[in-house]
Amino acid sequence: MKDPFPFKPPPSLVQAVQPWAELFSLPTLPLHIHEILASSLLYTLIYWPISPLISRYVVGERYDKLSRKRRVNWDAHVVSFVQSTLINCLALWIMFADAERNKMDWQARIWGYTGALGMIQALAAGYFLWDLVVTSRNMDVFGPGTLAHALSALLVYSFGFRPFVNYYAPTFILWELSTPFLNIHWFLDKLGLTGSRVQLYNGLILIATFFSCRLVYGTYQSCMVLGDIWAALGTGPTHDPDGVPVALEMGDYVDSSGFVIGASEIPWWLALSYLASNLTLNGLNFYWFVMMIRAVRKRFQPPKRKDSDRETQVCVPEDVHTEAKLPASVEDPLRRRRV
Repeated sequence: MKDPFPFKPPPSLVQAVQPWAELFSLPTLPLHIHEILASSLLYTLIYWPISPLISRYVVGERYDKLSRKRRVNWDAHVVSFVQSTLINCLALWIMFADAERNKMDWQARIWGYTGALGMIQALAAGYFLWDLVVTSRNMDVFGPGTLAHALSALLVYSFGFRPFVNYYAPTFILWELSTPFLNIHWFLDKLGLTGSRVQLYNGLILIATFFSCRLVYGTYQSCMVLGDIWAALGTGPTHDPDGVPVALEMGDYVDSSGFVIGASEIPWWLALSYLASNLTLNGLNFYWFVMMIRAVRKRFQPPKRKDSDRETQVCVPEDVHTEAKLPASVEDPLRRRRV
């Protein structure tokens, strides 16, 4: 499937990036550098001025009364909501529409390339480029941990331009199907709707999508990519016209068998880095799920009465709920990702 992005990279931009792409062995980067920059620009505009304008229109003084730190966090959640919704829709569409991707066997899943898969890699990298800039400019809000995560996630997604496991790019993007509901949950807290019926319904959807997409589907796909990488260690792509290769988008970077020119065996450092990141994130997903259930339950359980309350028979109104805050690591998994 060809790259569905409506614009081609300017030749001058391709020429400027080409030396860096050759230096770091990222041959498909020049084909998608404009998408990285365009997506970063889009998220920058959403962060400011679009989010402040829309937020003031929707919630009025509630937004204006926020402190600078909380306002920065609010606008970042708006970007996260838009980005996760957009890229999930695109990932689902490509998974169904990319016929070349659906024909890939284990070798093509490791070294294969299509323009559509490269676009998904680029849009994810563009988000983390934006994240890196915003986090570095607001260290008092996000802290060094978030900065380190943004940098590492950008590097991990950049590996896809070798190309490397492009097949799995939309697959692992679907981990974020729960992220829009997580952001809604966060906004409901900030709007004083903690424990409301709307938050209850949203919380149920959040838990269901997180469990099915991350714990079930995500764990299965992690086992799949682990098996593919293990089979590829110490070997390079074969070029058998009657076997593995499929008809991918042709160009200067793709040869007649469908593999990017120069594709070779996977270095151990890349395989181990990718697998370690994937296993770590899977472990975090299970931890986040437990913390998420605890936080959601806390919002809808009445507070426990003390012994003195029982003696005086003071009734606790049914509509009183405790204010429970999601752990920082759960509040926005999209910003703390990624493989």
